[in-house]
Amino acid sequence: MEENILQKLKDNIARVMIGNERTIELILTCILAKGHVLLEDVPGTGKTVMAKSLARSVQADFGRVQFTPDLLPSDVTGLNYFNAQQGEFIFSEGPVFCNILLADEINRATPKTQSSLLECMAERQVTVDKVTRPLAEPFLVIATQNPLETLGTFPLPEAQMDRFLMQISMEDLSPAQECAMVERFLTDEPLEQLAAVCTTEDIVQLQEECRNVWLHPELLRYIVNVIHATREHAKVLHGVSPRGTLAFVRASQGYALVQGRGYVVPEDIKTVAVPVLAHRLNLMAGEDEKRLSAQIISEILSGIPLPTEDWGKR
Repeated sequence: MEENILQKLKDNIARVMIGNERTIELILTCILAKGHVLLEDVPGTGKTVMAKSLARSVQADFGRVQFTPDLLPSDVTGLNYFNAQQGEFIFSEGPVFCNILLADEINRATPKTQSSLLECMAERQVTVDKVTRPLAEPFLVIATQNPLETLGTFPLPEAQMDRFLMQISMEDLSPAQECAMVERFLTDEPLEQLAAVCTTEDIVQLQEECRNVWLHPELLRYIVNVIHATREHAKVLHGVSPRGTLAFVRASQGYALVQGRGYVVPEDIKTVAVPVLAHRLNLMAGEDEKRLSAQIISEILSGIPLPTEDWGKR
């Protein structure tokens, strides 16, 4: 059942997004692993369209927040206001009360507003005026940011970055793919014609299935060895946290499920390693983090030998 739903989701999103097969698979991995994704790329590459395509493919509530410097935390989470007719305070839900939230240009908001998402992303709940309200399941945050334009932006702090399961970029289109994209959008608006192919209940069931994906003990030890290697690397000030270890495991399970398998193989681990781990590294002063982080993870993966086993055998 899960294979059919996941294939329908991939095919449906691909009706709008030409190319970007790997990006689509990684975003689906995030939602299966109950994680969140940070899409970092230059304007015009389709980040917002990708988020909307996923939202339209699932029969779910979609929320969007355009982050700006004057945005307040209450603009995200909601607030209590006094209703004169009823003579009491009423809670007005913010856009975060949805299933899929697009946090557009998240780094344009102040750190105070950025931090309003910490509780939502980690604990799937919102606390306003000492009252805690749970968020609906599933809950996925797709945040976008532009890596080039830094004027008037506020870099995401480490605590915020650690809440994202993956940090990924859109894929470059070949000339043939770009021609196909122009032809597709020349007379039609594929996004407007997109219909849902699954429900939130289907996604919740897939998330439960993700936790049951078999991970061989030898592969688990390999994952832990990779994590510890990040903490001991000469150019890394602080390596991946234990939260990152769990994220690495869940992402490996989710990617295996997206590939139609009920067990993890080494290729799953190596595929998700850089998107899951690179943004969690805190490098030594003076190092170019964006350039080196992915390289460090790749070096660690190639430097730790993988045992040969029957990975599907329990």
